[in-house]
Amino acid sequence: MDPNALHLYLVTNRYQDPTETFLAKVQAACENGVTMVQLREKALSSRAYYALALQVKAITDRYHLPLIIDDRVDICLAVDAAGVHIGDDELPVAVTRQLLGPDKLLGVSAKTVAAAQQAALDGADYLGVGAIYPTQTKAHAVRTTLATLKAISQQVAIPIVAIGGIKAHNLNSFEHTGVAGVAIVSEIMQAPDVGAMVRQLRQQVDALSF
Repeated sequence: MDPNALHLYLVTNRYQDPTETFLAKVQAACENGVTMVQLREKALSSRAYYALALQVKAITDRYHLPLIIDDRVDICLAVDAAGVHIGDDELPVAVTRQLLGPDKLLGVSAKTVAAAQQAALDGADYLGVGAIYPTQTKAHAVRTTLATLKAISQQVAIPIVAIGGIKAHNLNSFEHTGVAGVAIVSEIMQAPDVGAMVRQLRQQVDALSF
């Protein structure tokens, strides 16, 4: 995969927004500099997730950005998204790769060097490593240190995106960590002006030497 796609990676959260408001935020993010979008929905029915994924994909297609579906291989295939991202409580990585086929992207969450190496062996295209900082999205997430993040980047050949509590004020901490980019949720999805926030974040990310 192109590691540049991970540069400024938006992971969605609706925060009780109406669908129209949510889609407007996704569009603002896409037109102002995010490089990939991951649609993350934990509570929707399959039909509702499918319908929302089609709407989001219409936006990401317009801006020629990859759409990643969180957890759901079936939704990914149904809407012909670019790929899927799975955590450690989903199907095994090798099984997910078999279901996806060779041409879709497979992102895998990893918190340790050993888990990261195994995910790469089993067919992952990239890794999501975190939570680096405290996050309300996953309030009980075990933290991953910057030292562990750097160790994973040094010992695994596939690209890595850092995730978890990443904000404008702590972006500089990822300098020289070896990551391909950062994944951001609330700093974008809860911004009063999504477009302005994405432009600021993109400028900051572009200035970093990962």
